[in-house]
Amino acid sequence: MSFSALRTAAAPLRRTALASTSLRSGVARRGMATTFYNTDVAGLSEEQAELRDAVASFVSAELPPEKAAAIDRNNESPKDIWTKLGDMGLLGITVPEEFGGLGKGYLDHTIVMEELSRASGSVALSYGAHSNLCVNQLNRHGTKEQKAKYLPDLISGKKVGSLAMSEPGSGSDVVSMTTTAVKKGDHYVLNGGKMWITNAPIASTFIVYAKTEPKAGSKGITAFILERGMKGFTQLPKLDKVGMRGSDTCEIHFDNVEVPETNVLGTVNRGAAVLMSGLDLERLVLSGGPLGLMQAAFDYAVTYAHERKQFGTRIAEFQLIQGKIADMYTKLGAARSYVYAVGRACDQGAISRRDCAGAILYSSDRCVEVTTEAMQMLGGNGYTNDYPVARFWRDARLYTVGAGTQEIRRMLIARMFNEQLK
Repeated sequence: MSFSALRTAAAPLRRTALASTSLRSGVARRGMATTFYNTDVAGLSEEQAELRDAVASFVSAELPPEKAAAIDRNNESPKDIWTKLGDMGLLGITVPEEFGGLGKGYLDHTIVMEELSRASGSVALSYGAHSNLCVNQLNRHGTKEQKAKYLPDLISGKKVGSLAMSEPGSGSDVVSMTTTAVKKGDHYVLNGGKMWITNAPIASTFIVYAKTEPKAGSKGITAFILERGMKGFTQLPKLDKVGMRGSDTCEIHFDNVEVPETNVLGTVNRGAAVLMSGLDLERLVLSGGPLGLMQAAFDYAVTYAHERKQFGTRIAEFQLIQGKIADMYTKLGAARSYVYAVGRACDQGAISRRDCAGAILYSSDRCVEVTTEAMQMLGGNGYTNDYPVARFWRDARLYTVGAGTQEIRRMLIARMFNEQLK
């Protein structure tokens, strides 16, 4: 799909969004329909601004506040969203047009992640796992035959993708994974299990990392493409998470799963290179999640503060609340500037491991702070699930442990300086 096709697909959504917005009233209307995103400071190109507007129109029509709240409450990913994202071309945003993608860059991908997160952190997280961790890795490392076989259905949304890397005993220390893949004739036999796998309950296509040379450490890991339905491939019940409840997550097991050698992604025993290079870009793209959650929390809390009255005065007129508004605004702006700058650098080929880690480290820390202050500004209302800021805060906490913990991110940043100054 070309970018002009995306514009065409977005046009009716803009009309739907405008119509639905006019029917809302009060804080709910202004808190969600109005955003204080500063376009002048963001520095987006004309095409990037159009992309952001198209996604904003899409989420207004397809993920209104009441639907986002229901997704969280029901602890279930909306099945109908995938083909709609596919129709917009967003599932293959970094994939060349020849394979049905938009052929855009990683900053564009981050912008989409941000706008989806502003509506629903859960849907955005599942989108990121599908479009970046699965589709983008297939695009970067897959053979022509693998791309032709798997990308069309993944980009259209007919099938959902997932990445399976972490295990119950190997989270941050992912190289210590114990899942094995033993070569037998023209296939590999996988045994083991993976934990905390986003989209696993609904996915059809999985990128799975396993040890092909267990004694070789990081030099003995290989990436494989697995499909749901392979004999011996099973899943456990969904996890009951604190936040991101509409992003289905579970544990999966492999019991003598036979995988054709044609499903090796990349080179045998070079899976760690596939994994680590993918993690850098994952950290960047997922940084859009905290940005969107911060923007949603800020928009809602600021609007609320200008309507809520105490002592006969709008609480936004009180200096303590004004201080919170100022701090939230500047934290959000600083985080966005850093993330966007790293995105632009990556699009120019300058992929910095310490800055990709820094972008998600900084944005996720600020996100927890901003969503916490949003809850505080709403007082007792903020501590109930009748208002969305509690969901924003619960979703924000995921980004301090998901896709790598804050501690690992800090270690990576410092370690890069250690290597530079040897």
